[in-house]
Amino acid sequence: MPERLQKLLILDRDGTLNRSRDDYVASPDEWEALPGALEAVARLNQGGWHVVLATNQSGIGRGLFDMASLNAIHTKMHRQLAAVGGRVDAVFFCPHAPEDGCACRKPAPGLFHQIAERFGVPLSSLPAAGNALRHVQAAAAAGCPAHLLLTGQSEHLRGRVGLGADADLAVLAPDLPRGTRVHDDLDAFADWLLAQEAAETPTLPAAQVATS
Repeated sequence: MPERLQKLLILDRDGTLNRSRDDYVASPDEWEALPGALEAVARLNQGGWHVVLATNQSGIGRGLFDMASLNAIHTKMHRQLAAVGGRVDAVFFCPHAPEDGCACRKPAPGLFHQIAERFGVPLSSLPAAGNALRHVQAAAAAGCPAHLLLTGQSEHLRGRVGLGADADLAVLAPDLPRGTRVHDDLDAFADWLLAQEAAETPTLPAAQVATS
């Protein structure tokens, strides 16, 4: 039976949690967390959210690094997250090269379907945030609420768009799915998600004390 979680969200990895590179993050030494990103995950965890990653890692399929290197990178990531009180529950990755024609390489939505099946959560209740257009396209194709972060591959858009859903992106990023919400970075996304949740939580009335 799949593990059922009430509050689960999906993040991209490179350019969202850690600095992206022009080639590949192929070793633990090359994995460097973005400022504030790990702390943002910790705040989401403290708010009751479970976090999983969905990441393309075609360097494996291209023979540029192996599973041992990928595992070592994620060991470093988990260790640094734990140091700030954060946790990623699972990492779902596509190891295939583009020419393999798989169903899991984003912008295909295969990884998102795997996550929903594994955790028993409807895709429509799985917020997904990442800096890459293909991550947002995969999220939208799967039926997840999509969020674009203006870091990594999308950093060049920062300052050129007003934040919010459909914010001038039809011109700047015409392939972005309609309804995508835009945030400066992972920290800003965490702020927004936690604020949305707080606004939707009904306030209990103060206790009434009978007097005589």
